[in-house]
Amino acid sequence: MADELTDTTVAIFIAPQGTEQVEFTEPKDAVEDAGASVDVISAETGEVQAVNNDLEPGDTFEVEQAFSEISADEYDALLIPGGAVGADKLRADENAVQIVREFAEANKPIGVICHGPWTLVEADVVEGRTLTSYPSLQTDIRNAGGEWVDEEVVVDQGLVTSRNPDDLTSFCNKVVEEFEEGRH
Repeated sequence: MADELTDTTVAIFIAPQGTEQVEFTEPKDAVEDAGASVDVISAETGEVQAVNNDLEPGDTFEVEQAFSEISADEYDALLIPGGAVGADKLRADENAVQIVREFAEANKPIGVICHGPWTLVEADVVEGRTLTSYPSLQTDIRNAGGEWVDEEVVVDQGLVTSRNPDDLTSFCNKVVEEFEEGRH
C-alpha cells in the first residue's frame, strides 16, 4: 500500500486475553502498511496473549498504553478486533467503553470486526446506525437501536464493521479508505 495514512495515529485495542489474533494483526498491519502510526492499548501495559479460533493460544503482543492513560483526542482512528472472550472483556472495561464513546462522539473513524461490536453496544453508540458483526450479536445490536445486516463489510459514517476473519481483506481495505477520509 502507499502512504495514504501518513500523519494518522491509530489506537488498536487488545483484550487482556481472548482477542482473535488474525483480527488484531491483519488490520494493524494494513494501517501500518498504509503509513499510520499504531499504538496497542489494553487494560494495562505489558504482554498480552492473543488466541486463534477463540481457544488456541496465539502469539503475545506488547501493550504500549493502558485504557486509563489515553483519550480519543490523542488519536485519529480506532480499531477493535474480535474474539468472543476478548470482546466480552473489552465491553466490561469502563475505560475501554468510555474511549469508544469518545471516538464516536468526535465522529472519528472506527473499524470493528466480529464480536467487537459488543463494545459499541456497551458504549451506547449504535442507535440509528447500520452495521454487521458475528451473527450471534445481531439481537444485541438491534436491541441497542442499530440495524444489523449480513454483509461482508458495512460502512456507516466512518464506522466500518465486518462479520468474521473471512471478511478481513475487504475490512482492511475499507478501514484504510475510511481512516484516510478522517472525521465523518
